[in-house]
Amino acid sequence: MDQQLDRTDLRILRQLQTDGRVSNSDLAKKLHVSPATCHRRTQRLFDEGVVSGVRAAIAPDRVERGALVMVGVVLDRSTPQSFSEFESAIKHLSFVLDCHLVAGDFDYFLKIRVRDMADFNRLHGEQLIALPGVRQTRTFFVMKEVIDNAPLDF
Repeated sequence: MDQQLDRTDLRILRQLQTDGRVSNSDLAKKLHVSPATCHRRTQRLFDEGVVSGVRAAIAPDRVERGALVMVGVVLDRSTPQSFSEFESAIKHLSFVLDCHLVAGDFDYFLKIRVRDMADFNRLHGEQLIALPGVRQTRTFFVMKEVIDNAPLDF
């Protein structure tokens, strides 16, 4: 059964957001708890799904994915079936980093990383507009990334 998060749990989470590779020993020292206590609490946070994973932050330009594109998608119908079909298909596109169902002028917002505008143009023409139910897309090329994937504030 999930326990309520206490101050120590929140401190563990903040530290893991800052450095997901921190050793248990170093984490315990920073929190002023024993390594055993730190390990038990950290493991519980993973087991309960509070921490869903730890991964490396890759510099996009170093792997030829320097262009960030946001795409608003409008589907031709607003039905559970059309949403389901779109969501199933979008999960197979590896260049889509995020996909969010939204309220407002669009049905979905996508966050996409590509090499450059030509790369996006090809992917848009070959894959994005071919997704089930897509009636319209609106593309926004990001000029400057001011804040990207900031840690949660709690």
